[in-house]
Amino acid sequence: MFRTLSVAIVALMAASPAIAAEPDGLILPPGFHATVVAEGLGPVRHMALRGNDLYVSTRHGQNAPSVGIIALRLGPDHKPVQTEHIPGIDQGTGIRIFRGALYASTGTGVVRFELGDALVPTAAPETIIDGLTATNHPIALDGQGDLFVGIDGGGGASNCPDPATPKDAKPKGLKPCPLLEARGGVWRFNDRKPGQKLADGDHFATGIRNMSALDWRGGDSLYGAWHGRDGTAKTWPELLTAADDDAIADEMFRITKGTDMGWPYTYWDGVKKVRLQAPDYGGDGKTSPTENYYANPVAAFAPQRPAVLDLTFYSGSQFPAKYRRGAFLAMHGGGADGTVLPGGHGGYNIMFVPFERNRAGKPEVFADGFAGPTPDAKQVKTAAYRPVGVAVAPDGSLYVAETVKGRIWRISYGE
Repeated sequence: MFRTLSVAIVALMAASPAIAAEPDGLILPPGFHATVVAEGLGPVRHMALRGNDLYVSTRHGQNAPSVGIIALRLGPDHKPVQTEHIPGIDQGTGIRIFRGALYASTGTGVVRFELGDALVPTAAPETIIDGLTATNHPIALDGQGDLFVGIDGGGGASNCPDPATPKDAKPKGLKPCPLLEARGGVWRFNDRKPGQKLADGDHFATGIRNMSALDWRGGDSLYGAWHGRDGTAKTWPELLTAADDDAIADEMFRITKGTDMGWPYTYWDGVKKVRLQAPDYGGDGKTSPTENYYANPVAAFAPQRPAVLDLTFYSGSQFPAKYRRGAFLAMHGGGADGTVLPGGHGGYNIMFVPFERNRAGKPEVFADGFAGPTPDAKQVKTAAYRPVGVAVAPDGSLYVAETVKGRIWRISYGE
């Protein structure tokens, strides 16, 4: 479905000089325009904005130096007039600004900076949370004193393997999964109290696999999006076809107290729109779990998992009414194993999920063309750009970050 829509937009681009004129070949709906804000920033992740100041979290690879948080002060043309680095914040993902403070996740926790008029905070950060499992930590604040932190479950064909399973046998999962005691979920903490550990938090929700996208929708609830299972058909080819594997969706959930999103015991088939028992827990690619307490996603992205990496709700008024309070999601792009797929992998775009009151609508492509001019360009090794972060600016424009060249765009409407 999404690939068909992408092809249609490419055809529209060829017929419309206004759309074709977008920088870097980006494809946007009529009336929208993109400009390059910055480039060459390195391994960027999520973003937060305050006035004309843009803060960008980063992660570094093996044998690469940490660059900390990148702080950019933007001029009237939305280009940097000052660039600084806030050191010591390593392997970050989540970053938020709330009530004059900058919250940023690290590999093992969350820190808080008091922001003054200067671009770089002058005071040392407070460690709000520490000692978490070293993984991605998206964060969200509800404005009522709560700080939500996601902790990944893990990756692979079987994420909670029974160590007693013979090495030459198919993976078998443990139930209950002991990993869920300290990861694979969302924890709620006090947003101002320093020195908190995992035990100080409220185990708010469980059953997530690999979540980097988390945001609070004002007047509603917490929402998160995460990656579906990989390698399932390769491990159990007698049970699942390649098409069955493609149907395993990336999922977006409305998360309330006690929500169980089903990992590692189940997965969501985005084509059949049904929850199925995972093969390492006795599933056969057709059978639903006997338990009825697993939550269904409010939106699912399939076939072909797009690798969702960020989520933000549109809180501005610059965009047309249909976008207000809806969700923008950064899709990093599938094919992380390097497999070249004719016609391209899923993702490499910005998706939009409209909301009517508190009900999610049908996902649609908002911005495309990041990988290249055709769907075939959507391959990990050749993609020109791979979206990783989205953030709404105070003026209502949408900022998009990507990882290949460390580039950031500003998308505006009617300017």
